[in-house]
This record gives sequence, structure tokens and C-alpha cells, in this order.
Amino acid sequence: MSPREPLTRHGEPATAPADEPGGPDEPGGPDDALVVCRDAALTFGRGTNAVVAVHGACLTVRAGDRLAIVGPSGSGKSSLLHLLAGLERPTSGTVVRPALDGPRDIGLVFQGDSLIPALDVAENTALPLVLSGTTDALARRAAVEALALVDAADLADRLPEEISGGQAQRVAAARVLAQAPRLILADEPTGRLDHATGARVLTALLTAADETGAALVVTTHDPAVAARLATRLTMRDGRLLGTAESAPGQEARP
Repeated sequence: MSPREPLTRHGEPATAPADEPGGPDEPGGPDDALVVCRDAALTFGRGTNAVVAVHGACLTVRAGDRLAIVGPSGSGKSSLLHLLAGLERPTSGTVVRPALDGPRDIGLVFQGDSLIPALDVAENTALPLVLSGTTDALARRAAVEALALVDAADLADRLPEEISGGQAQRVAAARVLAQAPRLILADEPTGRLDHATGARVLTALLTAADETGAALVVTTHDPAVAARLATRLTMRDGRLLGTAESAPGQEARP
């Protein structure tokens, strides 16, 4: 297996054939919308105790997008990401995923701990592949190569309790790299890492998205992280503000 193979769809070509939407002869394609939010709102609680986490968000994420959602803590970024992932249902409005084939097409990097304590690092990294039917041997090989991409290969045999929070975040990123989904959603993926390690993790996520043609959506409060993605949206008090802003030297997608 070459170093690039874990970053391709398992058993599928890395890019769509030319006669399908999104193929080389039709960049972007007319049917490349992976997630579409229309006036999607998310409220927790009821009555006087209700908290509106997301107010009427309208957003389309397309294949190949590189999107940063920027805002301070408590602005609703994580809640919006949960709506995109299907972890929460909108209280009002709609969220549809017209081009995704269920959870296997969505890779998540959470802000908090997300590793299973009873599994070692390699097993945690390989888990999405095993659950999707990949053989244990191929899943472990993909996991080990993905761990190497985030400088965590030496952690393969350790249990989650034996690694730091920053190391656990790198492992979570490796799990997504091994999975090779069509949509990568990363919630503050560098928030618990030092600058150099965070940069490597973000580079690995960008590389994975480039290799597979996946969309990458990152929530962050760090301008340096946001600057590395082609398009930025600002979120404040649960609201997406204005229109998509291109990073310098980039063009925002409509």
C-alpha cells in the first residue's frame, strides 16, 4: 500500500469519473452539495430557560469546500457543526445531506475527548473502518499510516489513559484521515495543541481532503487557522454573519 492509499475512499477511486457530477470534466458539478442548511435553528430547553444556540442558519457545503467558521467561545460554532453532522436535529428549518451515504461519509474531529478507553490508539483509529466492513489487517495498516501523518505512530499501542489531551486530539484527526470520508467536520482541532503540532494536524486534514476531494469544515477562534482555509464565515451569538469571505489569494465559492 502506498502512503496515499489510506487517504482514498476504500474500494473506490479518489475522484469521481469524468461522466459523473464532480468529475474532472465538470469541476464542482451541479449536484455537489453535501449538506444544505435552510433557516436551521437549534434551541435547548423550553420557555424562559430556552437557549437558542443557532439562529436560522443558511449554509451549503459542497464537495471540495475548505470552510472556516470563526467566532469566540459560546458563539454557536460547535452547535452548527453538530447540525451539519446530524448529531442534533434542527428545532426549526431543515438540514439535508443530498450527496452523502450516511455516517460513513462524515468524519468528525471533536473538541473534547472522543477515544474509547478500552481500545488502544491504533484500534481507536481503525474503528470506523472496521465498523464499515474493512478487514482488521487493512484497517490497522491504514490506521498506522494515518497516525504517522500526525506524528503519532509511536502511540499506536498505548491506551487513551496513557496519552495526553493533545496527543488524543492528534489521534482523533488520524482516525478521520484513515476513514477518508466525503465530509470532514473538525471542531477546534488545534485548540489543545501547541502551534507547531496544531499546524501539522491541520496540514494532515487539508491533505486528506485534497486527496479524496472531501469538503473540510473547521470551527476555530484562531485567525491563523482560519487563514489556511479558502473561505471564512463568522458566527456570533448563534448567527452566521454576512457572506462567505475568501482568504487572501483564494476565491470564495458561491
